[in-house]
Amino acid sequence: MLDLFTIFSKGGIVLWCFQSTSQIFTSSVNALIRSVILQERTGTNIFEHESLRLQYKLDNEFELIFVVAYQKILQLSYVDKFLDDIHLEFRDKFKNQLNQTQLFSNYNFEDDFKIILTSAEQWGKQQAKLPKQMRTFDESLKSKKTVSSMIERKDEKDNKKQQQQGKKKKNSSAMDDVELRIQENIKEKENNIVNNQDEIETDSLILNRMKLAQRFNNPKKKIEKQKSPKSPKEEKAGKKPRVWELGGTNKDLPNLERTKDKPSEIDDHVQADIALIGKMKGEIRDLEVDSDSESENEEINIIKTKSNNQKSSGGMFSVLKGLVGNKSLKQEDLIPILEKMKDHLISKNVAADIAIKLCDSVRTKLKGKIVGTFETVSSTVKTALTDALVQILSPKRRVDILRDAFEAKKHGKPYVMSFCGVNGVGKSTNLAKICFWLIENNFRVLIAACDTFRAGAVEQLRTHMRHLNALHPPEKHGNHTMVELYEKGYGKDAAGIAMEAIRYAKDSKIDIVLIDTAGRMQDNEPLMRALTKLIRVNEPDLVLFVGEALVGNEAVDQLVKFNRALEDYSNSSNPRIIDGIVLTKFDTIDDKVGAAISMTYITGQPIVFVGTGQTYTDLKTLNAKAVVHALMK
Repeated sequence: MLDLFTIFSKGGIVLWCFQSTSQIFTSSVNALIRSVILQERTGTNIFEHESLRLQYKLDNEFELIFVVAYQKILQLSYVDKFLDDIHLEFRDKFKNQLNQTQLFSNYNFEDDFKIILTSAEQWGKQQAKLPKQMRTFDESLKSKKTVSSMIERKDEKDNKKQQQQGKKKKNSSAMDDVELRIQENIKEKENNIVNNQDEIETDSLILNRMKLAQRFNNPKKKIEKQKSPKSPKEEKAGKKPRVWELGGTNKDLPNLERTKDKPSEIDDHVQADIALIGKMKGEIRDLEVDSDSESENEEINIIKTKSNNQKSSGGMFSVLKGLVGNKSLKQEDLIPILEKMKDHLISKNVAADIAIKLCDSVRTKLKGKIVGTFETVSSTVKTALTDALVQILSPKRRVDILRDAFEAKKHGKPYVMSFCGVNGVGKSTNLAKICFWLIENNFRVLIAACDTFRAGAVEQLRTHMRHLNALHPPEKHGNHTMVELYEKGYGKDAAGIAMEAIRYAKDSKIDIVLIDTAGRMQDNEPLMRALTKLIRVNEPDLVLFVGEALVGNEAVDQLVKFNRALEDYSNSSNPRIIDGIVLTKFDTIDDKVGAAISMTYITGQPIVFVGTGQTYTDLKTLNAKAVVHALMK
């Protein structure tokens, strides 16, 4: 039933292995190590790769990993018990060798393995035959009630019954009275309709004659009433508009208007931004790292307070006990601290599901680990969580756009980047920032205006193009225009416009193509199909998802559904998904940087750019240590 069972150290040394088939499992085990263990995603002990399901168990004391592999179609209920039993047996049998770090010694474990496996299989068969057990009393809702609330007395029962019966009688009698009155009124009306018709007609005639007589007899009074001035009405008390001291009038509108695209206005902008030229050459700078003096002071204070408590509580013997007695961490020690850590992460804008998974991963990593002499449980958990967060934010692969663009230029084809995301996150603005960085490094750029839905999207890109060309005029670059805009108006097929733009860039020997797509919600199926078509047809070199640093749980939902839509609608065995992330509005969140953790944890893709302001130079790359330091404050 089991295809593979292996025991290896965290350093990669295989201690013992069992294999029931001739299949090669190297790629699956390496995928487990690369995607789960190294990436600190050990919250769940199940990992699926191709047709295999791998379950694993960590031994943090001896730094061992126990892995079982079997086919996904099989439902094996005994695997967890088997891993626990074989873990304890292996530890107990080879404890001395593991303590002496004799990892290369011969481990004779085959007989024990077969015995434990057969007993686990028999246990699984027995569990399958047993009927489903009823809930215990502790699991029921009654166990949560107090004893006094569950006691019922005769007097209370009689009172409740009398009250219910009285309510029923009152309701029934009231309904009967209403029905009788309605029937009587209907009968009276039916009888009186015929008799009263003549009386109603005579009464109305008399009233009309009297009104006419009053109008003819009193014309002067009517004129006086018309001439008399109306009494002024009292104004309603309400909120009055605020009058600003420097508010201005309509005459000031021409001076305040900034929407017109005049040459003089562009010149003014260029004069204001002339100091930006030359600051973005080479690689983009990282986010600034705060000093770690605060964290160091905290650790020093923890050690001092611990030593003072030991001296005050028990004198010299307690200090010696603290020096000698290393403690093995148990789940009961970790749960309260991890709960506080989880709440702290959620308060810093980490998605709730991601915070739970991170804390579960840290619990799995620390369970059974020996704590050092002067270390507290809280400091150990904090260190482990910090290492896990840095590992998550560290990219698995480095995205070097300048190198890839030079490589594409050598082969005579443009380097294509596509930007996607939801509405209002700043795709066009950050595209312009990246464009400025590229022309600072002497690349010619073509912007493909594929946002054919939003009004003003093409005009916005045209304004950026003129401004960027004014900062880098053609005279400085051999009479070559550094930025061009390829647009076909609104209501056209975005995939077709992108294809024509790439062809035009290749013919014109333009180095890089930046495709600006329309903002779309992750649940909008027609627009998600259009985005998938654009990526499938044009095959860009880099697909970037633009997301806000302000969101928490919403970021997870956006990324998951974008990736799922790109996979489902591509109709390909190897679909193209998001390659990297652009995190915008990072300067507005202070230390609530949890969205970066959520996005990278979900996709496993790196954060390529970070938007930190409104000028063209406000573009940074992510520094994992800086983000984690802000997150753990």
